[in-house]
Amino acid sequence: MSNVYEFDTVILGGGPAGLSAGIYMARSNAKTAIIDISMLGGQPSNYLELENYPGFPIIGGYDLMEKFEEHADKFGVEKFPMQEIQSVDLVSNPKVIETLDATFRAKTVIIACGAQNKKLGVKGEEEFLGRGVSYCAVCDGAFYQDKTVVVVGGGNAAVEEGAYLTKFAKKVYLVHRRNELRADRIVQERAFKNDKIEFVWDSTVKEIQGQDTVNNIVIENVKTGEISNIEADGIFPYIGFTPNIKEINGQVEQDSNGFIITDETMKTSINGVYAVGDVRKTPLRQVITAAADGAIGAVYAGKYIESLEKVTV
Repeated sequence: MSNVYEFDTVILGGGPAGLSAGIYMARSNAKTAIIDISMLGGQPSNYLELENYPGFPIIGGYDLMEKFEEHADKFGVEKFPMQEIQSVDLVSNPKVIETLDATFRAKTVIIACGAQNKKLGVKGEEEFLGRGVSYCAVCDGAFYQDKTVVVVGGGNAAVEEGAYLTKFAKKVYLVHRRNELRADRIVQERAFKNDKIEFVWDSTVKEIQGQDTVNNIVIENVKTGEISNIEADGIFPYIGFTPNIKEINGQVEQDSNGFIITDETMKTSINGVYAVGDVRKTPLRQVITAAADGAIGAVYAGKYIESLEKVTV
């Protein structure tokens, strides 16, 4: 029989939003747990460097998230990493989360599952995953020493990761469907000065080809329809994100892309359920905004718990 745990709040996800929420919940004397399907830290743990988190002009992503986790530890947040979630019931009271190892019951749930890189959805993408298709330059960049790679996208993630890959690759093609980048100006300027990066404008990827590993990327110009090929050893798509909401899909109100809709207090369409960070509909997905979401959601989750206690009395 699996273990059964009772908490005031269970936080689903241990990235910056989840850890921030945990800190704020625990400081209000709420019994708090963080559940994650992997180790805590979330996506920022894979970032080589961050330059836009206040107080740290430059810091490694893993180092910053380690500080978040240490802060949560200080206030006694209970952590349950590497939990394979089987089901989530957000409607019942208490809320119930079933994992392979345990059952968690809570008065409130804060969803901080984050988001994952959106897939290109083209032929060859799934077939060559791990054999030339990667979504993490920091994880896999060293495998492309003196090779040619393609990066897809025009935002900060694409341009920054493309620049990072030039530390290993002899050539980086940055393919973008528009004729200008969406990345921050300072990020763009650095990329334009990097002679290892070649920009392929107004273009999308049509197919990823290879034998045992990737060796060719088929490109289509969206304005002319012209098809061309880039001989490359790897491809790194950074075209946006999709929310990690598999276990909770349909239980709360979501937008057309699946992101959870909240009000300004991070409350979802279900009482006692809050969503914070990249998993919710938000105009900006950054570590700082995720951390701020976590603080707001935790404060109002705490107020909700207080309202339950008043009713009980």
